Amino acid sequence: MIFSVKFLCYLDVLHDIWIYCRYVFSGTSSKVSDTTSSNTQDFHNIKQPSNHILEDLLQIELPRMIYTKPQILKPPRCDVLMMTPWFAPIVWEGTYNSEILNEQFQQRNDTVGLTVFAIKKYVVFLKTFLETAETYFMVGHRVNYYIFTDRPEEVPKVALKEGRNVVVLQVQNYPRWQEISMRRMEMLSYFSQQRFINEVSYLVCVDVDMKFNDQVGVEILSDLFGTLHPGFYTAERRSFTYERRPASQAYVPSDEGDFYYMGSIFGGTVKEVYKLTKKCHEAIMVDKANGIEAIWQEESHLNKYFLYHKPTKILSPEYMWDDNLGRPEILKKRRFLAVPKNHAAIRNK
Repeated sequence: MIFSVKFLCYLDVLHDIWIYCRYVFSGTSSKVSDTTSSNTQDFHNIKQPSNHILEDLLQIELPRMIYTKPQILKPPRCDVLMMTPWFAPIVWEGTYNSEILNEQFQQRNDTVGLTVFAIKKYVVFLKTFLETAETYFMVGHRVNYYIFTDRPEEVPKVALKEGRNVVVLQVQNYPRWQEISMRRMEMLSYFSQQRFINEVSYLVCVDVDMKFNDQVGVEILSDLFGTLHPGFYTAERRSFTYERRPASQAYVPSDEGDFYYMGSIFGGTVKEVYKLTKKCHEAIMVDKANGIEAIWQEESHLNKYFLYHKPTKILSPEYMWDDNLGRPEILKKRRFLAVPKNHAAIRNK
């Protein structure tokens, strides 16, 4: 209430200043003499503002945004594709200003949900995942870590910054790792509708056998985003490992396709992630009823979805990299890295 009263006082002073300026600068002397009696009365009724209000007015700090002016004729990167044919930006280091983005995001007061599945022995990756996320993921913003696991008692305790929470969601496991992978779409669609829609504005869905290695912030957020596969970002369409069997719901014809997207990191608003995961889960279930399993399980269905429902933003391979692929010159940052592991030992336990 104190703030409201002071603010009204400021408005009152500004109103008096406006009346004064209108009276003094209303034109020639003849116009001044023609000023309506009501305006003259207003002018003579101007109250002398108290000194403390004038001092406060002079001390008001207006928000400032100081940064280098964008250069229309000088693109920030000339060595990579920065925009798709459907006007979706591709996010690379040097193509955005994180200070501007963070300032705008703070005004919205949104929370971001980060989902991971730690089923069976994959729970061993959680400690490194969470610790590096606290260092690099959405720094300065509110985050809910949604951990899907069949071993809730093994979820490690990690020190969290203010406004960041771990939420453990217990789910069942399945004998085959492929089945576990495909069931992710089912769980994400269910919880998006039942819970996430009420708790967060955006979802970032990632694999747990990863670690954050550099800043991953609000520059990735959009209605719907996907990530370029690090093994195919320079490949021709014919090399993409889409599902090529027409009998599968994930089928993509050989003459179609924009990019090959990685299933390890995607996301968007809760509404859009719900639509994506629901569609993919339904397609997976149709395939299963017909005795078909797409070549790369849910990743194949994700690529089919992105073909006909274009993402509004695409993340470069900076956001999903494997150091076994080397370090090409165009890769200025390695933000999200695969953790070395023995797949056979982890998946079959």
